Amino acid sequence: MCGIVGATSNRNVVPILLEGLKRLEYRGYDSAGIGIIKGETIHSWKATGKVKELEACIAAAPDTAQTGIAHTRWATHGKPLKHNAHPHRSDRLAVVHNGIIENHSGLRKKLKEQGYEFNSDTDTEVIAHLLASHYRKSEDLLVALRNTLNQLRGAYAIGVIHEDQPEMLYCARQGSPLVIGVGSEEHFIASDPLALLQVTDTFVYLEEGDHAVISPCGIKQWDASNNPKQVNSQRYEHAEHSMEKGEYRHYMLKEIHEQPAALRDTLTGLFTEDRVLTAILGPEAEKRLHEVQNIHIVACGTSYHAGLVARYWIEDIAGLACNVEIASEFRYRRVAVPANTLLVCISQSGETADTLAALRHARHEGYLATLAICNVPGSSLAREADWRLLTKAGPEIGVASTKAFTTQLAALLWLSAALAQTHGAPPEITGEIVRALHGLPSQVEQALQQDAEIQRLAERFANKQHTLFLGRGPLYPIAMEGALKLKEISYIHAEAYAAGELKHGPLALVDESMPVVSVAPNCQLLEKLKSNLEEVRARGGQLINFACETADMQDQDGITHIHMPWVNSCIAPILYTLPLQLLSYYVALVKGTDVDKPRNLAKSVTVE
Repeated sequence: MCGIVGATSNRNVVPILLEGLKRLEYRGYDSAGIGIIKGETIHSWKATGKVKELEACIAAAPDTAQTGIAHTRWATHGKPLKHNAHPHRSDRLAVVHNGIIENHSGLRKKLKEQGYEFNSDTDTEVIAHLLASHYRKSEDLLVALRNTLNQLRGAYAIGVIHEDQPEMLYCARQGSPLVIGVGSEEHFIASDPLALLQVTDTFVYLEEGDHAVISPCGIKQWDASNNPKQVNSQRYEHAEHSMEKGEYRHYMLKEIHEQPAALRDTLTGLFTEDRVLTAILGPEAEKRLHEVQNIHIVACGTSYHAGLVARYWIEDIAGLACNVEIASEFRYRRVAVPANTLLVCISQSGETADTLAALRHARHEGYLATLAICNVPGSSLAREADWRLLTKAGPEIGVASTKAFTTQLAALLWLSAALAQTHGAPPEITGEIVRALHGLPSQVEQALQQDAEIQRLAERFANKQHTLFLGRGPLYPIAMEGALKLKEISYIHAEAYAAGELKHGPLALVDESMPVVSVAPNCQLLEKLKSNLEEVRARGGQLINFACETADMQDQDGITHIHMPWVNSCIAPILYTLPLQLLSYYVALVKGTDVDKPRNLAKSVTVE
């Protein structure tokens, strides 16, 4: 959600901070601010709206500095107003913060009793005054930071500057991501490595409870118990991927068309010609996977839909019971964990607050092992799970997930085959899946050739306010994903139903003003789905059906068929995702919405 950037260098850091904020715009925000130390004085600027508004404020009174912090805010405590934007000041220091301080009310009351005045409605201002209070007593900012952290309850990533130490930048994390960027005689902090790729591709990933002090000369790092830690840096694997839109109008369209390459990268090294290579999970993976008797999957949003598809695959291919749950529900209820259960946590960023909390909750619930499926190698989820299966989608800037979703599906299909193989499935079963995955990238390229036809189709949605999506079997979660994409970026109300449920209520909504979108690969449920579509047609509904070219379905009054290439049924959910992504994109263009940055939404949901 919110974004942090900080820098300390021997050169002017203001352009670095502003560029970092621009690179974090995809996360979602409603205001922005920057604080710098010039001489021995902190100067700050704040603005509501886009980063360009903040940039205009600074351009009106240009300044330079060698140390500074910056922030994009997504409102939680307090409305998106200028006085609530970060950084927040107290005495001679300034603070930026991501997360939520749960005990801010009690702390605010005590600080007011000490004489501190509050100028915002935020929980973050509590941190600033608390730091100032402890600094007055100790005159040591590191001691003040540690005493402050001991009093905070909740999630936070914090950056602090102080006029008494103009070359130093203090930081800490608990429950919210924060990285340190490593440079030559300069160092940086950010909530996401993408913010700093213009200045470095080498990062230190702070772990839970860590805090650090950086200066142009170096980095000092401690754990939650104040023990010094060795500073371990690693190269960001996605640094070579371009952050530019190139020939595309929006990041979302670019990322849709990057899916063949993303799938190739994700699947490379996962199998031979006809066998799954389970050793990529670790030397004991073959044995441990054989012990698995049940699977629990937890995720949020789009990743949850990927998990729902995986349930069909795992139960059908591997013959193992699979339960899929929204992470925000899972973490707050008592879960029955059968013996030898594998917990699979799915998150594009690896920092999704509810999914990460579910993983940590599961440590005490008796799971056989935990597996993270994630797109960011150095993320909290990837580091904390027993096993990790990394998708290699590269940076995904558009808020509406596209290539991250299809690479998650590919990873989950690989996992289904791995479970089947380790549980003694006939070689021809896993061999068929492996061969289908080998051919998947080229078939995705073929499916993307529907672009122009779907663009014309989107014009039908110009004046529509509601849409229904239908699917059966593993295509039902794909219908759910299609509905989510449409509502996310076009703001059209959309719902998805299993097609067999149509007559149990949703059919009452169908008339000529509501488009109905269905996905119909040529599978054993096709004839059932055809009957459902006739029910829609009989009631005047305007039906758009994405159907396999071998399904013998022709256009007729009230029904338009978009013919998809034939694919093996196991990869049909991945392939049929693509036209729904394109449809949502082009409908959003027709509607004139902000495709890459839809209102009220954030790319990475790092607070509860």
